Amino acid sequence: MEGIDHILVVDDDAEIRELLGEYLEKNGCKATVVADGKGMWAALARAKVDLIVLDLMLPGEDGLALCRKLRASSDTPVIMLTARGEETDRVVGLEIGADDYVAKPFSARELLARIKSVLRRYRSLPRNLRPEEVRAYVFAGWRLDIVARHLVSPAALVTSLSGAEFRLLRVFLEHPNHVLSRDQLTMFLHGREAEPFDRSIDNQVSRLRHRLDDDPADPQILKTVRSEGYVLAVPVEVER
Repeated sequence: MEGIDHILVVDDDAEIRELLGEYLEKNGCKATVVADGKGMWAALARAKVDLIVLDLMLPGEDGLALCRKLRASSDTPVIMLTARGEETDRVVGLEIGADDYVAKPFSARELLARIKSVLRRYRSLPRNLRPEEVRAYVFAGWRLDIVARHLVSPAALVTSLSGAEFRLLRVFLEHPNHVLSRDQLTMFLHGREAEPFDRSIDNQVSRLRHRLDDDPADPQILKTVRSEGYVLAVPVEVER
């Protein structure tokens, strides 16, 4: 089974589990399907999983609680499934470390495309960004904890990051004092080249500056290089 993506589907709806399991298997993946958090932890203990499709509404611990616990020890990619329409649920999921979300009802084809995109993004990161290689990055008084996936401020305050914020910051930390173009950053984050007038990277950088108390009028950590991109302009130390 080497080279085949192993996808774990966690959903209490038997029909969805069966549909996704069959569709993923037909499209070249290995699929494991379980109904709840207990089944998820058991499946993770049995075998390596490349990505988890995690329903938000589950009996017992819900998807948000399970994702939060998972992120304390693993960076396995997570796509959240939600039947809710409120933007708040999606934002909270991303804030605690989910990599993407899909709202129900959805097509299996759409979900497979999201799975491939998230895995491509995840695998585009250099090998030494994985948590077993690097535990934390320290820069300008800040500390990015790779295992817990949060920021610790110079005043020792802990700040949670969304999945996109976490990925973007560690890409900058892996390439300090190196100008990264919008196309490069978009490929890291979304597995595709930037489209014309796409401002998503600019928005993410703006949010990161806010997290880092980096004055947008005169940033000292994440600087803009006109017509080229962005650069993390401070020294970086690595904790292993």
